Amino acid sequence: MANPQHTRDRILDAAESLFFHEGITTTGVDRVAARAGVAIVTLYKHFGSKDNLLREVLSRRLLAWTRHWDDAVAAAGSPQERLLAVFDAIETFRASSGPTQWCCFLATASERPAPEAGTSDPVFELLRQDTALVTERLAELAREARCQDPAAVASSLLLLYNGVLSSLLRGAPSDPIAHARGTARLLIGSGAGATAPVQP
Repeated sequence: MANPQHTRDRILDAAESLFFHEGITTTGVDRVAARAGVAIVTLYKHFGSKDNLLREVLSRRLLAWTRHWDDAVAAAGSPQERLLAVFDAIETFRASSGPTQWCCFLATASERPAPEAGTSDPVFELLRQDTALVTERLAELAREARCQDPAAVASSLLLLYNGVLSSLLRGAPSDPIAHARGTARLLIGSGAGATAPVQP
């Protein structure tokens, strides 16, 4: 008898690969089921709809990314390095996760129209959750690093973070993570990001 969790994981793996190599809109659930080696009825039994499947793929991806960022922050040796750990996390996450063209969340946002006012979209809610997670955590780490304007630093690092993910799709510059980390170091040492003096 097939293990339901193994079946679920196979479907998620197939969906992630197809959605983020060939496109979400162009990939039907029949292709996902065929890649996973299951019947379409089995796919629907586990996920109910394509939107639910996409949301579960993104949710799994977000959980894995958060673990990598947690590990990178824990391994950093100073408050400033903990703030920069987001770039270390991108490296380790990409090295360990399944290959995709670029960020799964940005790819989803680029393909999916925003929900109309007064309507809800569970996939878009997860996109907002990802953005909030990155923004709020960067601001928290900037405060711990005693940056004079944590919100401004967080916004600038979010811009660099998004730039890295987009550059991985473009293919230039050749090492966007190193470029972004260097720029972030300069930012942290600048007026907005400079460490505030310790109060007596």
